[in-house]
Parts: sequence; structure tokens; C-alpha cells
Amino acid sequence: MSDDATTMTTADSTHPCLSCGACCASFRVDFAVYEMQAMGGTVPDGLALDVNGSTCRMRGTEQVPIRCVALTGQVGQQVACSIYELRPAPCREFSAGDYACHKARARHGLAPLGDGPMD
Repeated sequence: MSDDATTMTTADSTHPCLSCGACCASFRVDFAVYEMQAMGGTVPDGLALDVNGSTCRMRGTEQVPIRCVALTGQVGQQVACSIYELRPAPCREFSAGDYACHKARARHGLAPLGDGPMD
């Protein structure tokens, strides 16, 4: 979900991501250690694991089945990111409706979104 996309809030219940969440339950989320709060970033320290000293991984995305610890709700029904405003770069850069989105939705038995990314 890109920053250009509509900010997702409970008031914006029409955004397709709020009834999906498949990306948060399909992909490993690795990001630079500098995105952690302890290093001056925004991602809460307790929600990620150290991978190798320079990379961190969101808890829940290191295992199978994958489900990011920040994801709330039921995939394909009603979901939200508990750290949406603080999420790491891979999550901010993810685009609803792109190839990865369609792949994640298919993994969870959901139909693809319209044509192309929804920026």
C-alpha cells in the first residue's frame, strides 16, 4: 500500500485493503534496522526480530503460516494494521492491485483487484 493511496482509517471502510490483509499474511517483511524505534525509526522495537545486524523482520512473517503481528482482524473479511502510520518501508511501498497483491490475494482465495496498482 503506497503512501499515495488513501490513508486507511475505520472511517474509510471502502478501501479494498481493509477487507483483505492478504499481503500481511503472505510475505516476509524485512527492512533496515534503522527503521526500528531504538535506531531513530518508527517501527516499535518489540514487533520485529533482528535478522543479521543490519536487517530486521516483522514478527509473524518469519514463520509458516505467515501472519504479521501488526495485522488485526480476519484476512478477507475486515482487517487493519495496528501500526499503519509506523509501518516499515516494504509495507509503505506495497501497492494494492499490483502483481504481488494479486498473488497474495490468490493464496487466500480472494479475487484480484481491478486493473493495475491503485495509487
